[in-house]
Amino acid sequence: RALQPPDPTRDHFSLMDCKRSFNVDTAKLQHRYQQLQRLVHPDFFGQRSQTEKDFSEKHSTLVNDAYKTLLAPLSRGLYLLKLHGVEIPEGTDYKMDNQFLMEIMDINEKLAEAQSEAAINEFESVVRAKQEELTDDLSRAFEQDDFEKAKEILTKMRYFSNIEEKIKLKMIPL
Repeated sequence: RALQPPDPTRDHFSLMDCKRSFNVDTAKLQHRYQQLQRLVHPDFFGQRSQTEKDFSEKHSTLVNDAYKTLLAPLSRGLYLLKLHGVEIPEGTDYKMDNQFLMEIMDINEKLAEAQSEAAINEFESVVRAKQEELTDDLSRAFEQDDFEKAKEILTKMRYFSNIEEKIKLKMIPL
């Protein structure tokens, strides 16, 4: 049987055989990812027609995108909001209160000054704890279909995600 083109109307949740919910069983997600890649990965289509090779490429890319999107709480939350017709444009400070913005500025300044590995590791654990707390809050917001609250939490998570990237860069020895 020849490989067919991917269905453009299918969302990541149905592709990965997950309930359309913020709470995802990541072990099941990983299993489904591996299962799908065994079916559609381009390496398995070397002897097939060019059309099937192209479809395989598209399927594989779609499976990779779905997996990456649903695996991380931030991207999963943004994707779920989008499915509900709600988007947060990049670079917007969606209704962020001044106290939160001051907290972020303070963390960024202290991180910039941090020199020791211990100090950087401390920031990493503080930010990780904050992200876990926000992830729990986000889960509750989605359970209650409170998309405005979800937008606010996701915006905060973006800020902390940016700080996580800065921490990773600081940890790379020059």
